[in-house]
Amino acid sequence: MAEHRANIVWTRTSADFAYESYNRDHVWRIPGGLEVAASSAPAYRGTDERMDPEQALVAALSSCHMLTFLSIAARKRLVIDAYEDEASGVMTKNAKGKLFVSHCTLRPKITWGGPAPSAEEIEKIHHLSHEECFIANSVLTEITVEPR
Repeated sequence: MAEHRANIVWTRTSADFAYESYNRDHVWRIPGGLEVAASSAPAYRGTDERMDPEQALVAALSSCHMLTFLSIAARKRLVIDAYEDEASGVMTKNAKGKLFVSHCTLRPKITWGGPAPSAEEIEKIHHLSHEECFIANSVLTEITVEPR
């Protein structure tokens, strides 16, 4: 078992606390000293230059899938030199009419450092990566992998 912590800090900087005008900018502080500038999505009056929670979820799904894929490939003695993913997420309403990140598409591009396995073997590794990914196992989001 592992516990993961984050300290989320928000302070009002607006003159009032009306829905239309209060600031959404805040900071995520991670043990070890990392700080991430965060906000709500621009559609919800947030700052575009900051990470929003929905982007963070997509990034976490992509990162977890990649780390699991790398682990499986290393154990199979396959060599990977680079892995890049152009991941995206879509929000829709659930059966109760509530918005949620319903679908995430991962688009990994892998540069092999040796002979590349067959397309079938790569698909199997992606499938196993999805099955073993901690974050994928934690969400209702449907996840699709479309290798590039």
